[in-house]
Order: sequence, then C-alpha cells, then structure tokens
Amino acid sequence: MSSQDIPEENLPAEQGAAHGAAGHGGTAVAQRVDEDPFHDPGLPAHKPRIQDIDERAAKRSERTVALLFTLSMAATVAFIACFVAFPVDKLVYIWPFGRVSALNFSLGWTLGAALFFIGAGAVHWARTLMSDVEVADDRHPIAASPEVKAKVLADLAAGNEESGFGRRKLVRNTMFGALALVPLTGVVLLRDLGPLPERKLRETLWDKGKQLINMNTHEPLRPEDITVGSLVFAMPEGLKHDDHDFQIQIGKAALMIVRIQPEDIKDKRELEWSHDGIVAFSKICTHVGCPISLYEQQTHHVLCPCHQSTFDLSDGARVIFGPAGHPLPQLRIGVNAEGNLEALGDFDEPVGASFWERG
Repeated sequence: MSSQDIPEENLPAEQGAAHGAAGHGGTAVAQRVDEDPFHDPGLPAHKPRIQDIDERAAKRSERTVALLFTLSMAATVAFIACFVAFPVDKLVYIWPFGRVSALNFSLGWTLGAALFFIGAGAVHWARTLMSDVEVADDRHPIAASPEVKAKVLADLAAGNEESGFGRRKLVRNTMFGALALVPLTGVVLLRDLGPLPERKLRETLWDKGKQLINMNTHEPLRPEDITVGSLVFAMPEGLKHDDHDFQIQIGKAALMIVRIQPEDIKDKRELEWSHDGIVAFSKICTHVGCPISLYEQQTHHVLCPCHQSTFDLSDGARVIFGPAGHPLPQLRIGVNAEGNLEALGDFDEPVGASFWERG
C-alpha cells in the first residue's frame, strides 16, 4: 500500500505536512534527521547517598562492615574449634539432612560463613562508603603515554582516598583480621594428611628370633624347603591375615627368599647375612613400593612389574636397571634349635620407597 492509499489523517505529521504542501503546489522538502540512533545519552545525574551527606550514616555503615568482618573472624575460629572438637566418625541427626558427619557439617558451615561475611563486608563497603560517582573516560592506545601513566597513578590515589581505606581504620583493621584468619582453615586441614611417620617407616615386625613363615603354607620355613632356583615369600611369625593392621605390617615386612650357590654370591656382607646360600631380601621395591615377584634363576635378577626396576640378588640386591634409587634391604637370617629359619634382627635400613625422613 503506498502513501497515496493511506488516509491523510493517518499519515505521520512530517509526511502529512509535506504531502499537504505538495498538494497545494509547494515544494516538499524531506527533513533530514541528524541525530545518531545510537547516540550516547550520557550519564544520569548523580544522586548522593545518605552516607555521602550524613557522617552518622557513614559511621553506621562503617560499623556494619566491621561487624561483618568480625563475624568472619569468629567463623574462622569456630572452624578451627570444630576441627579439633569433633571426631571423624561422629554422626549427628540434623533436620532435614538426616544423619550426617558432625565434622564435615560443621566445617562446611563455618568455612562458608567465614567466606560469606568477608564477601558481604566488601560489598557493603563498596556500596555505602566507597565513591559511587561514575566517570566516563575515552579509550586510549594500549601503549600508555607518560601522561596516561601519571593519570592512572593519580586515579589510584584518588580511589584510595575515596574508598576511605586510610580514614576508615576500623573497616581496614577488621578486614585485615578476617583475611589473615581465613587461610588458617587450610593450614589446619593439613592434619588430615596423616600423622607424622616418626619411626614407623624404619621399623618392621622382624626381630631377633622370629621365624620365617611361608606365606602360602603358613608353616615355618626350613633350609631344605628352599632349593636353588626357587623363589619363596615369607612373613614374620605371629602375623595373621585377619589382623586389623595386616596390610600395613606385611607392606613393610614381606620377604622374598632365594637360594644361591655360596660361590656365586658376589657381595661379602650378603654372604655373611645368609645361611648356606639362602638369602632374604625385602619384597618391597625401593622405587614406589610395589611388590616384587619376578625372579630369573640363571642371572639371579628380580624384576619389579610396575616400572621394571631390576635388582641383582647375587650382588647385594643392587639396582642394575630402572628408576629404583637404592638396593633392596637384606634381612640377616639363621637357623634356630628346631631347624627353622629365623631372623637375627630387623632390617638395617627402612624398606620400600625413599621418604623424607630417611637419614
């Protein structure tokens, strides 16, 4: 439909005027709109907040911010107290969650509260005490000129002054306190890495007089049970599979026993600590603690299946290949009055992988 088909009273004013002028023989001149449809309307007029004009209101906001930061500090202290007070296995009923871990529940709420109050205090500080005057600035090249750098420094100084960071000492000090205490929540959690090893990694169940028990038959081992070329696994006398700490103890005390012709043993101490060519070495690899189970009887080499560390059992179990850092510890053995193999002491060094306390 063209403009001729539209009733004149329904035409826009400008078009109607032009149409009317043309209808009366005048010259219709189209008006040009110079206004940019994306024209920036500018910033609205600044309306001061009550804190900007009333120092008593500003003081109330300052105390509110300080209260929020103080609550954060209290929540952090509560976090530490809960971490110490609640045992790991304590369960409590809390509606509507049901039975939950008292430790996890309390730690979650107190840490969440500590972080929330810091955030709420910062937001309330920014909304009520920091300057809210909007400033429009033209874009500038990325490479700042000396004048721009000077302006930035001046703006930083002005922002610092407007934030009241220097004047609002109560807000500043409580904020520092809250931020300083929150990291303590992470420090105390380091306790869950476990207790210090003390001497637990240096000592095993082996002791003078303890018999070597075959891990398959659970019978004491006798020298005639060990033949040249065979590999036998042993554990200390008294250790039972149903013991609550069996896995921990066997992870340190597991033995592999081989018999080598005495003339084939190259290491002097190994020969002295053996019995008639029967040698006992830790089964735990000195790389990352995997159990060693592959034995090559011609070369007397044992191979760790995890990372292929290879040890020569005829030469003090020294490392001949792979990432292991030191030889397998040897257990000095002998024969008791009953003719059974027995330990003559504990390992002279920690078994398994190297650790930070190894001296």
